[in-house]
Amino acid sequence: MQPDLEIVEVRRDESFKVWSHGYPYCTVRWHFHPEYEIHLIVATTGKMFVGDYISSFAPGNLVLMGPNLPHNWVSDVPEGESIVQRNLVVQFGQEFVSSCLESFPEWRQVEALLADSRRGVSFGARAAPSGAVHVDAGNPDERRRPRDAR
Repeated sequence: MQPDLEIVEVRRDESFKVWSHGYPYCTVRWHFHPEYEIHLIVATTGKMFVGDYISSFAPGNLVLMGPNLPHNWVSDVPEGESIVQRNLVVQFGQEFVSSCLESFPEWRQVEALLADSRRGVSFGARAAPSGAVHVDAGNPDERRRPRDAR
């Protein structure tokens, strides 16, 4: 099955896109996009598919995916039921990464992590609460193959 191309629209006056969605939702399908994505599950359990890696997920599942990596999270939710906010998402392009690398020497420390993200990086449970605070704070709408990066 071929993944769908998702068009990520980062506004011209923004460096990255921060948003959340519920379940079911139109982007919940096997898809990819040229942007990096940080994906945090805040509600539901189910199966995640990242590249050729399949695993269970639960709230606190935090994954960084690199460009063009197909992915999908399928929640175990009874038919007809919906979840208002299932996950938080941050998406950013290579231009943002390049700009940060040029402007901030500290970003050089992130290069290996970004390279690993091309196959997915799953962060340990201790990282999720911190990630949630930072992602949700930036969300104006709502106030293994992934390598284990504990």
